[in-house]
Amino acid sequence: MQKVILITGASSGFGKASAELLASKGHIVYGTSRKPATHSTIHFLQMDVRNKESIAQGVKQIIDKEGHIDVLVNNAGMGIGGCLELATAEEIELQMGTNFMGCVNVCQQILPYMRQQRSGKIINMSSVGGVMGLPYQGFYSASKFAIEGFSEALAAEVQRFGISVSVVEPGDASTNFTALRVNSNATLNDPDYGPVFKNTLQLIETEENGGFKPIVLAKTIEKIVNAKRPKFSYIVANFEQTLSVYLKRICPRRLYVKILRGYYES
Repeated sequence: MQKVILITGASSGFGKASAELLASKGHIVYGTSRKPATHSTIHFLQMDVRNKESIAQGVKQIIDKEGHIDVLVNNAGMGIGGCLELATAEEIELQMGTNFMGCVNVCQQILPYMRQQRSGKIINMSSVGGVMGLPYQGFYSASKFAIEGFSEALAAEVQRFGISVSVVEPGDASTNFTALRVNSNATLNDPDYGPVFKNTLQLIETEENGGFKPIVLAKTIEKIVNAKRPKFSYIVANFEQTLSVYLKRICPRRLYVKILRGYYES
């Protein structure tokens, strides 16, 4: 059945690939972008997920035209690299405000309509970094851990209204996320943290650039959209990263942190 779908951060990467795939399957897809954008099959809305007024205006446009929203994909996000100690208040607010509060803000605008229609699917973009704390990406991990906890609680609250909540946990992928990562100058220039951060960053970027293509995740989003009873979590990662997620569930925390530190050479 044709569905009305809203995807945040749809101008590139996972969001764009998912929007294009779902539109090609006959769905009515609205995508958001902070800057004006156009596309032949995606209806773009200019929206900043950190700005509640812009979200309200965008959601109202969809409701006024379509009458309902069946699926929300909270995909908008960004990354900041650097050590936790030297992160500035502005960097922390940008990271948490975009990835976590952006997700919360959009959910709060969409949920009244989904409750009214007694149906809907919410798909929140987490990360493998949302189940393990990544060195030198600590606040990125924190934002994704927050999405995991928020989504788990939300799923319990809204199930009785016919609304499902799922999280998608991608591993390393070849997108423009790598090029757009904001790296802390304070960390790069610090005599203690700087050398290790540079080595870790090189490892991270190499793995991301060699990671899976966005269409792989887009197909998972399509699977959730079509599912009658979606699962709560979907890991989209290579074998090694998928194994590391399951390993954390059974491995003593001290040992797991040691393995993580060794892998990232931190």
